[in-house]
Amino acid sequence: MSELINSTTVEDETFLKRQEELKKLILRLHAGESEDVVKEDFRKHFGGVSSYEIAQMEKSLMQDEGLEIEQVQLLCSVHANIFKGSIDEVHTVNREHEKVGHPVRVMREENYALKNLLESLNNNVRVYLEDESEKYRMNVLTQMNLLWDIDKHYTRKENTFFPLMEKNGLTAPPKVMWAVDDDIRLLIKNFKLAIENKDTEDLLTNYLEMEKDIIDMISKEEDILIPMVLDIFTEDDWLQIAEDSIEIGYCIVAPEEKWRPSRVNFVEQFRYDQELEKAEAEKNSNNIHFDIGFLNKLELEHILNSLPIDMTFIDANDTVKYFNQAEERFFARTKSVIGRTVQNCHPPHSVNTVERILNDFKDGTKDTESFWLPIGDAFIHISYYAIRDKDNTYLGTLEVSQNIAPLKALEGSKKLLED
Repeated sequence: MSELINSTTVEDETFLKRQEELKKLILRLHAGESEDVVKEDFRKHFGGVSSYEIAQMEKSLMQDEGLEIEQVQLLCSVHANIFKGSIDEVHTVNREHEKVGHPVRVMREENYALKNLLESLNNNVRVYLEDESEKYRMNVLTQMNLLWDIDKHYTRKENTFFPLMEKNGLTAPPKVMWAVDDDIRLLIKNFKLAIENKDTEDLLTNYLEMEKDIIDMISKEEDILIPMVLDIFTEDDWLQIAEDSIEIGYCIVAPEEKWRPSRVNFVEQFRYDQELEKAEAEKNSNNIHFDIGFLNKLELEHILNSLPIDMTFIDANDTVKYFNQAEERFFARTKSVIGRTVQNCHPPHSVNTVERILNDFKDGTKDTESFWLPIGDAFIHISYYAIRDKDNTYLGTLEVSQNIAPLKALEGSKKLLED
């Protein structure tokens, strides 16, 4: 599927052949051939089709074969019979993802806002190039600051959608799309820097490249990513994504209210509420005994979350098992990363560095590694520690991040309880 994300050309031969055969069947119907005859041919060549295949086939009928959308819609009931009901997944009666606050609707609303912003920005860039006054430069710069909100859009996708896609076997599309996201981030940063430095050389060309890549990504999200995940994500998946999205934040627009799914009946709602109560009870029940002392889960969790550091633990198999939820966080972490390999939690360009650190820890070459960098007014110190048992067996890696700017600024001394 990576080819679908990375370009408009599908290179998978099996997929292409299935698409061509599906189109031929529908075109035969459009030409007036008997539904029963076409249905029989379908059964000979197909065991079934996914909603994604049907959606792509319908899109191709309109773009490549010249059918009007109304013509394709008129054939939907016939499609349903021929494809053994698979079409119902595309033209489903259940429109849960259209409700306010649902992650799919949030993504689409943000994309709509991004398109509107780009349209206005395009005009302001041209105005600025005609009259390079400070007023018009600031108009562009203000909108570029707003455009950087797209980072939250991509971060949510990368940290909530991608882990669930990988768990369902879709590993290639997230990697390809994440790389493109990073390319777009770089284009935005470079264009904003040019505006800040009043560098107008090739400014319009660079803007149009950035705009095209963003619009292309919007199309990939709308036409490929969303239909793909609607097929595989469960309601519980969407609930987890919606919860994690609140922490990361939204792009330009935010949902007016929290999404609450429509439960089928009272029994289902009751069971759902009971599961929540059970989970809450378990969280506060059992004590964890250490060599010295003990804590219950609630106490331990709040202690770890009260520390002024970000901690993430990766086990011996490179799987993310835990992270605390410190109040001041500099790097996005969502519950969806739990159970995910650490290599898939980083953008492609940094995977080699991560693997080199882990390999050094595993073979005993190193026990720690650190680096630091400024982020705005903060100065972030990041350390990695190899965690070993008493027999020196490697158990995993602990990542610790902390803003040390306040510590660097300390001078003199302060006694306990001194103002």
